[in-house]
Amino acid sequence: MIALNLSPELEKRLDALEKATGRSKSAVAEEAIAEYIGDLEDFYLADAESKNVREGRSSTKPLADIMRKYGLDN
Repeated sequence: MIALNLSPELEKRLDALEKATGRSKSAVAEEAIAEYIGDLEDFYLADAESKNVREGRSSTKPLADIMRKYGLDN
């Protein structure tokens, strides 16, 4: 469980979303946090892979090859 202190403006926005969607503030906040954490995880993975490429521990592939591999080269 987590407790958050939100700014009055953010609290108002969360209240409005709760009313507009019929979903609890907890459900809306959980979805937002999950989305944000997913974005951060993607960013850190991409950043680490970019470092690996720059330091020669990994290599890149042409986009055309990847598109062809997955049948997206139409």
